[in-house]
Amino acid sequence: MNVLLSYVSGRWQIGSGEAKTLHDPSTEAVLGQVHTGGVDLAAALQHARGKGLAALGATSYLERGEMLKSLSKILHERRDELIAISTQNGGNTRGDAKFDLDGMTGTLAFYGNLAGSLPTSGAFLDGDGLQLGRTPRFWGQHVLSARPGVALHINAFNFPAWGMGEKMACALLAGVPVIEKPGTPSAMLAHRIAQIVVESAVLPEGSFQLVVGSIAPMLDLLTAMDAVAFTGSSVTGALIRGNRNLVARNVRCNIEADSINAAVLGVDVDLGGDTFAQFVANVATDITQKAGQKCTAVRRILVPMDLLGDVAEALVERIRAVKVGNPADEENRMGPVASAEALGTVRTGMQHLLAVTEVLCGGPSPMTERGYFVAPTLLRARDAGAEVLHALEVFGPCATLLPYDGTAASAAMLANRGGGGLVASLYSDDRDFLDEAVQTMAPWHGRLWIGSEKTQGQALGPGAVLPGTIHGGPGRAGGGEELGALRGLQLYMQRTAVQGDRALLGKVLGDSSTPTS
Repeated sequence: MNVLLSYVSGRWQIGSGEAKTLHDPSTEAVLGQVHTGGVDLAAALQHARGKGLAALGATSYLERGEMLKSLSKILHERRDELIAISTQNGGNTRGDAKFDLDGMTGTLAFYGNLAGSLPTSGAFLDGDGLQLGRTPRFWGQHVLSARPGVALHINAFNFPAWGMGEKMACALLAGVPVIEKPGTPSAMLAHRIAQIVVESAVLPEGSFQLVVGSIAPMLDLLTAMDAVAFTGSSVTGALIRGNRNLVARNVRCNIEADSINAAVLGVDVDLGGDTFAQFVANVATDITQKAGQKCTAVRRILVPMDLLGDVAEALVERIRAVKVGNPADEENRMGPVASAEALGTVRTGMQHLLAVTEVLCGGPSPMTERGYFVAPTLLRARDAGAEVLHALEVFGPCATLLPYDGTAASAAMLANRGGGGLVASLYSDDRDFLDEAVQTMAPWHGRLWIGSEKTQGQALGPGAVLPGTIHGGPGRAGGGEELGALRGLQLYMQRTAVQGDRALLGKVLGDSSTPTS
């Protein structure tokens, strides 16, 4: 039996207590176990604070950037090995596995290169200084400096590589040691990545630790300088945010949770043009890529009433062409969902949606006797205003067509009923439509993606999280914010207003200036 170990306090340790079994989601074969307890979490925190902080603090931003670039290269060299694990334990096709792994290595490299824009070490300036008195002599300058704490990263099962990599990159570049907790169903990939990271000896001791199994007791041990970054369900996110110790000590907590993302097709779109081609391709990809298990995947497809029939026909044709099966067979283009629990949740969610929709293709019925397979599913709403469509996220290969009257106001009203989203995509070449939609939808979304005739072949789809722009969203999306180039470091840094004589401040703070926006 392959039992996954935790890497804490400078050594690999086996857990104890209740064991959770890891499966191949295509065959249900048992692959290994994770024990939920028995790891000294207090010692792990002390190790990070005692060794990790000091070791990272003794390096410059540029040196830490070189570490990130080295890790990116080393992990990329092990890509084929990691793809095989992702397929076996995550149910990912080769393309889906590459999406996750290349996202990880690309983000590590991005932040490694970003280090060159930072000063040699220490605090860096946040924007321009400003005059505070009647003369320029009394001056104010905001600076950002690394907080002397630990970053606890609680990652989701759907992106065990990318999710961990993006959080690590920001914290380590800031100079803050990390403790990573992978999502259990797909933990074998994160565990192997951790082994490679440790074996490489690129990171100083204490700056990287991995805990498999439950991390909940550690929340009670964090202090004011620590930070928590969580990706997962809104229910778990709320429990973490409401932890009594985190509240009492005002521990920083970044939550990235559920999001019922919308794709909006403008009434002006030519069904034979490039804008429509992008729309169909991107929506179909979001439904089937990683079996729909993406926080950025579209769940509601808003289409003008007059175009509903044509859109339904185009999407059904595209989705039905996707071959579903064991991802070890390269002919298959969609694998299973990650676990038996995920399969049950997806099928139950579809049943709830069927109360107000009709099935155009797919549905909740089992596809196979073994494995956690569910057919890519397209539904059509009988009532676009039904509450369940805007309140329930089916975290799998399922999306619903919702008709609207073709106006930007109507589309924005429906999109915003999701209660806060990570990303909404808009497909139109009508500037007036887009202007009204963007102005109305922006407060409710962390990212708006616009597809037009000129973006065909030039843009990654809305499902791709790029490190140069933020990832996060308001309301039910968690209210958090990650990445966004240097903005991604702010969770781990303190902004301080330094006030005094301008000439003296210049000597104290130096001449380095790195705005964060």
